[in-house]
Amino acid sequence: MSPGRLLALAVLVALAAAPFVPMGGMRQYVLHVVIQIFIWSFIGQAWSLMGRFGLVSLGHGAFLGVGAYTTTLLWNFYGLTPWLGVVAAVLLAMLLAFVVAYPCSRFGITGHYFALVTLAVGEVIRLLLIAERDWTGGSLGVTLRAPGSDASLLAIQYADKRVFYYGGLALWLAGLWVWARVDRSMARSAMEAIGEDETAAASVGIHVTRFKLGITMLSAGLTAIGGVAYAQYIAYVNPETLAGIGVSLRIVFAVVLGGMYVLLGPTVGTALTIALSEYLRVVFGVKFIGMAETIYGLLLVIFIIFLPAGIYGSVAALLRRRRVPAAAPA
Repeated sequence: MSPGRLLALAVLVALAAAPFVPMGGMRQYVLHVVIQIFIWSFIGQAWSLMGRFGLVSLGHGAFLGVGAYTTTLLWNFYGLTPWLGVVAAVLLAMLLAFVVAYPCSRFGITGHYFALVTLAVGEVIRLLLIAERDWTGGSLGVTLRAPGSDASLLAIQYADKRVFYYGGLALWLAGLWVWARVDRSMARSAMEAIGEDETAAASVGIHVTRFKLGITMLSAGLTAIGGVAYAQYIAYVNPETLAGIGVSLRIVFAVVLGGMYVLLGPTVGTALTIALSEYLRVVFGVKFIGMAETIYGLLLVIFIIFLPAGIYGSVAALLRRRRVPAAAPA
């Protein structure tokens, strides 16, 4: 077994054993932070499937909100278990992605214009959730209906955070697997060609619309699953935290910070942003509301200018260059 695989196996074993490590009175807080890192890393991985190929979406909060609200409303009003509700959530998110991506692909809307279209879609979904207050609770949000004493599995609601920890770990690993499969598939070469020049890609036989629709719908479906997972864990959904512009930009920032072109880039970026957010919350409390978003914006500008590959991406590239032996002088 290669050293890289041994290291990955050791990390996986450590993560599996982490909930049983003595942490004193900090256990519940640490588990809460790590669960959020798992879920938001999965969402970041879903976004990077599009972002790495030049399809920059600034409205992924729309897919996140569709996923979270679909399962929540189906459970609250119809008693449909989230195990089935997640199927409806993924289908709705993929349908929304198709409605957005197909016209953009057919009419050649790319680059900044595509980003603006997704931004508008995210805002439309947020306003729609606020307007349908009889169902969604409006801007106040809605809380998941508590299950019976014997229906925790049916409702995916547990008091023990370790259940969500292992669920989040499995979700994160599944996201890594999907990202790796796409990275090793023929779709990667096709999407890279499309990102460079759509006309040239079409001239060599690449079906541009089909590939762009496929990657967009895959990203939307995975994002909806992340929204379902987050809603089930928090047991509360709100338009601002799950469908607003702020959450969409938070996803983008985390991925850009870590690196969208490498497997663990979204995870590293998400871990850093959540750690920064928790640190600012502990240090400043409610004294400087919005401080985290301000710092995110400043850091985003700095990293786009000086580290476009992200922290993890830049470190990985540096290590790869050092492994390559220097060419002998002529």
